[in-house]
Amino acid sequence: MSTVSLAASSSDLPAPAELVRQYLLWLRMRNSSPVTLASWDFRLRRFNEWCAERGIGSLVDVTPDVLAAYRRWLYHYRNERTGAALKFTTQAAYLTPICRWFDWLAEAGYLPENVAADLQLPKGEERLPMTVLTAEEVECVLNATDVTRPLGLRDRAILETLYSTAVRVGELCALQVYDLEPDRRILAVRQGKGKKDRVVPIGRRALSWLHKYLADVRPTLIAQTHAATLFVTAQGHPFGRTHLSALVRRYIKRAGIDKAGSCHLMRHTAATLMMDGGADIRSLQLYLGHSKLNTTQIYTHVSIQRLREVHDRTHPAKPNDAPGDVGRHHDEE
Repeated sequence: MSTVSLAASSSDLPAPAELVRQYLLWLRMRNSSPVTLASWDFRLRRFNEWCAERGIGSLVDVTPDVLAAYRRWLYHYRNERTGAALKFTTQAAYLTPICRWFDWLAEAGYLPENVAADLQLPKGEERLPMTVLTAEEVECVLNATDVTRPLGLRDRAILETLYSTAVRVGELCALQVYDLEPDRRILAVRQGKGKKDRVVPIGRRALSWLHKYLADVRPTLIAQTHAATLFVTAQGHPFGRTHLSALVRRYIKRAGIDKAGSCHLMRHTAATLMMDGGADIRSLQLYLGHSKLNTTQIYTHVSIQRLREVHDRTHPAKPNDAPGDVGRHHDEE
């Protein structure tokens, strides 16, 4: 990386907003994802606003004590509407871009040293996705669609694809018609999370609904736009994440299921039910597109079926020790 001469004072240093812009450009040139760029832009701007509110207008004046104060502020912050505190993982997500930014500022020569080098990030909690649908509940969600109507048939194809492939909501929005290979029963996910390509299997039932949607519904929706996107709105445009999540959430509610979640709930459900059905952890990792195995291992905790079977087979407390039996034996005595 080419360096610039060290700024001698705060007057020689570009404004924080300009340095954020340059840093994001550097990240863009390194092929960082648009999602990362947008979130880091927001979090760096929020930090600079916090500094400005306290009279810190130049990065030269940012010290390790200032960064420690910002970390304490994140810890004590409460949502104005709900009063909820920030999760430790969220606090870390706010601090990570700052650490990386100051590292870049030091390497590029804008600052003499990385003042964030010793900033300790909060340890994230290991939380389980407690909300998972049963196989019966999934069928209720799928059957909540009105397949006699074009958009209802489209929605059934969306839900079936989501359930069968467990792709992420952004990946589902980005699917193109040519990503589907029905003869091989696979779906190509291009530039998914981490800008990685992968292929996932798709079940025969989902394929049958996709065929019907592609033949009977999609041609009428794209008549004006000629989009290559697989799933499109009533206006023939690609779905946005928020729109698609709201659609799935609406069908979960219509099915009478009082569980929070939408697209990610379907993804968690598919993975958990496959684990219950005997899927090995490595295959599940490839299926979900996880770069690290420990991300997939959460499903070994969520999946309870096999553990329940082992418990029933090996635990010393036997069924004949149930309260009803105990009561009967007591009466006989």
